[in-house]
Amino acid sequence: MESAHYFSASPAGPFTRKPLTVELAGETRRLQTSTGIFSPDGIDKGTAVLLAEVPAPSPTGNLLDIGCGWGPIALTMALRAPHSKVYAVDVNERCITLTNENAAALGLSNVVASTPEAVDPEVRFDTIWSNPPIRIGKDELHSLLRLWLPRLAPGGTAWLVVQKNLGADSLQRWLSAELDESFSVSRESTSKSFRILKVRKASLLPQ
Repeated sequence: MESAHYFSASPAGPFTRKPLTVELAGETRRLQTSTGIFSPDGIDKGTAVLLAEVPAPSPTGNLLDIGCGWGPIALTMALRAPHSKVYAVDVNERCITLTNENAAALGLSNVVASTPEAVDPEVRFDTIWSNPPIRIGKDELHSLLRLWLPRLAPGGTAWLVVQKNLGADSLQRWLSAELDESFSVSRESTSKSFRILKVRKASLLPQ
């Protein structure tokens, strides 16, 4: 994990693509990765837990991956929900390029990776999946979650994977206090030292 680089818009060193073979959505996929990004050698433990534990994303509508890296979460969402539109955001330009290229390699026309600023602020999301970048620091992490979680559509759900020893429980308490009464926050599961947190936006009409 090259933490000095993957929070930067323009990581140091050459952008040299290298092959990556991983399993996504139950099949082996041949993709590309690079240095200067988060978890360049494969799927990190937190993301693996998220992908194994959470239910299928909304089959239609807008889906979001916060902090896409080379794309494992966004690509999985797109593979599992081919009629949706998947937004993948990252500050690292290499991650944006790799996610778009990997989506194209898999024939996934429903993935758009970009900087956060490039996403229309009026878009609302039916499903959010994220392994949020805890190591950017509490203030920046809170700002990131304040930006995206209020953009859940009515009835929409966000799933976050957070390591227990990196503040999963305190983050759950903060989310419960920070978000308004239209949101519910719960701990859905614990696996391999990671918590899965669920944030749900209430539906407009009673279910």
